[in-house]
Parts: sequence; C-alpha cells; structure tokens
Amino acid sequence: MPGMEQPRILVVEDEQAIADTILYALRTDGMLAEHCTLGGAALERMRAGPADLVILDVGLPDLSGFEVCRTLRTFCDAPVIFLTARHEEIDRIVGLEIGADDYVVKPFSPRELAARVRAILRRARGGSTAVAKGDEAAGFTHDKDGARLAYRGRWLELTRYEYLLLAWLVAHPGRIYSRAQLMECVWEDALDTSDRTVDTHVKTLRAKLREASTGASPDGAGRIRTHRGMGYSLEP
Repeated sequence: MPGMEQPRILVVEDEQAIADTILYALRTDGMLAEHCTLGGAALERMRAGPADLVILDVGLPDLSGFEVCRTLRTFCDAPVIFLTARHEEIDRIVGLEIGADDYVVKPFSPRELAARVRAILRRARGGSTAVAKGDEAAGFTHDKDGARLAYRGRWLELTRYEYLLLAWLVAHPGRIYSRAQLMECVWEDALDTSDRTVDTHVKTLRAKLREASTGASPDGAGRIRTHRGMGYSLEP
C-alpha cells in the first residue's frame, strides 16, 4: 500500500485453515496481520495496543463475535469486518447495528476480503477536508477525502454503510429515494442484502443525529424523513 504506513490487522478466527488464507492474502497485500483464535484473547490484544482493523469471526469457541464487538466498542473504534457462515439477514442486521463496518459470508475470496479491508482503511485514514456548499446549508459538513460527516459541528461515528447512506442523502437534500433506489446507490457491492437493511440503517442514523444535536438542535433525528409508500429524504 504505497504512501501509507503498513496497517495492522487482527484476524480473530478459530479455524486455522481459514485464518491461514486470510493472513496470507493480507500479508501479500503489504499489511501486518496477527491472529487470535479466541475472543477473549482478541480483546486483551486490542487493549494492549489497538490494531487498525479487526476481522472477526462470529462463531468463536469462547465468546460470540457479536459479544466481542460490543465489548470492543466500549474502548476502541477500530473498524470491524464480521466473518461468518451465517446467511440469515437478521445476523447481518445485528452485526451492523452493534458497530460492524462490513459483513462477509463464508465461503469468500481472500483477495476480495483484502480489497474490502483496503477500502475501509482508506476511509478511516482519509485526508483533507472538502466541504460542499449544499452540505453546509443542510447543517452537515462532509469531509469527502476522509469519508466522514459532521452534524452541527460534531463528527459522527458511522459505519461504512451508515456513512454511504447519509452522504448520499446529504448530497441530494429534499429528494425522495425509494428503498430500491437507495439499495442500488449505496449497497451496490452487497448483492445479498435486502431492502430492510435500509430501514435499519435509517434507524441507527437517526439515533446518532439525535445524539449529535443534543443541546444544539434537537431536530437532528427528524432530518431524515419517512415518506410512506415512497421512501426517505433528507430534510433541507
């Protein structure tokens, strides 16, 4: 990864064969990759010195990946990619709601996983601020190079798809988008995701906007409007 310090990736996976393929792909791509087989050990490792990103298996022997992620979020904001054999939509929704940045279902391509890691790291390590006038007028500051958004001057802690969804709405204030349109624009690389995911992400975004606007502008949660039978829009 030219021009960037080697990122440190923690792989938490109890199946050695799977872990070996991930570690090989990441190291071949120029990353520093470590491996833990247990959730408890992974939390100890992250407390000792946080990695830049965590690839976390959901089905660990001691703790579930969901438990590990919940605990991790109490002291660390490193991006998390869930790795799992579970295909059910509810598992993906739960994972995203508790703070995961991506969700990869087994079987998977190690090279694709490495590409997803690179993409998330680029967003997390983004550079200079580029603010659009329309975004400012709507009360949002959009750091496009850094892939982050602020509301009323407070930077929001967003997962990958929360950022992409809110950035899309901020770029088109007042325009109503159906769930299908938002899926096409925001989740174009997640073909196995259903449109219920849009509702889930709108719910978590409203909560974060409400928190960011506390004491300044209590209308934060209402900025994303629901249009029954039509879809969602950002209040101009």
